[in-house]
Amino acid sequence: MKRILILMALLMAGALNSYSQSNANKWSEQRIWEWYNKQPWLCGFNYIPAYAINYTAMWDKTTYDPAAIDKELALAEKSGMNTLRAVLQYAVYADDPKYFLATLDNFMKLCDKHHIKFIPALFDDCSFGIKSDPVIGKQPEPLKGWYAWAWSPSPGHSMVTDTTTYPKLEKYVKAVISRFKNDDRVLMWDLYNEPTNGGLGNTTLPLLKKVIAWGREVNPSQPLTIGAFDMNKRLNDIITENSDVISFHEYGNRETLLKTIERYKKYNRPLINTEWMNRPFKSTIPEVLDVFYENKIGCTLWGLVNGKTQTELPWGHRPGDPEQKVWQHDLYHGDFKPYDESEITLLSKFITDSKSKEYSQTHQHSN
Repeated sequence: MKRILILMALLMAGALNSYSQSNANKWSEQRIWEWYNKQPWLCGFNYIPAYAINYTAMWDKTTYDPAAIDKELALAEKSGMNTLRAVLQYAVYADDPKYFLATLDNFMKLCDKHHIKFIPALFDDCSFGIKSDPVIGKQPEPLKGWYAWAWSPSPGHSMVTDTTTYPKLEKYVKAVISRFKNDDRVLMWDLYNEPTNGGLGNTTLPLLKKVIAWGREVNPSQPLTIGAFDMNKRLNDIITENSDVISFHEYGNRETLLKTIERYKKYNRPLINTEWMNRPFKSTIPEVLDVFYENKIGCTLWGLVNGKTQTELPWGHRPGDPEQKVWQHDLYHGDFKPYDESEITLLSKFITDSKSKEYSQTHQHSN
């Protein structure tokens, strides 16, 4: 037991040491604003194919379906959306690193074909079902009425809390970022989706700090970010201190969104809302899209085509709960029919207008 405690202490000390050095390659305010001012208004979506019940199914060699993805991204292209965000799955990489990197390249080719930039998220703590560790291969079928029934975190809660697995995770992070570090199909790297979520709490923080350090060691040509999503001060301090771009999740109404934007403006960096759109909460295209547009704040709504994740249901929905008439997420039904045609029309209008509007966010240090 004493040896184990000493080993854990050494690993933690190493994590803190590498984390303390991670800011060495953080982008300056001038550099990040120069980068951001060259971007169009970033308007897109969080993507998981309709065929996939979780991100394991999206990437796994038993189910990865480029033809289906191609059709769905063509649908997104019609509206003019230019950005998508998707979570990667460590378990699929660990099973076959060569396959995984080749599949990522294939996916990016599809994104590029449809003029969409990719935001990969390397890890994810979210868990909505009964399992918190991914298993490769054929995934379960949906349980009707259960929101995100078989969602699979990456790398899984067991690995997050077991520091002896970190060398394996380091190889994954560095292999993926290194492979695409100069690839202009990647807009930016989202290092960790909602760390501490899914019941893990602050036990995620040691891994988060290591992931930041590993990303900075690779030093890609694209900026790094982690999305702030709640009011955990310890977590948010880490996020804001180490993000080149300040990204955040906000599913609230217009008033709540404006308050959130004001909270993050103080960091003097570009803002991108990497998760939004919850219709029952009035986080909708008619209610809030103009806020992003007028301020040139990037935004990626959730999600594109409704499918096996059943994200039309509200968070926490279980079989037998009252039916909710207003969809929570997703722009299209599985047959590509819009949930609300007026949403797509308005979305396309803002994107079209942004192409002709000569505006850019500027900051005193970028002049």
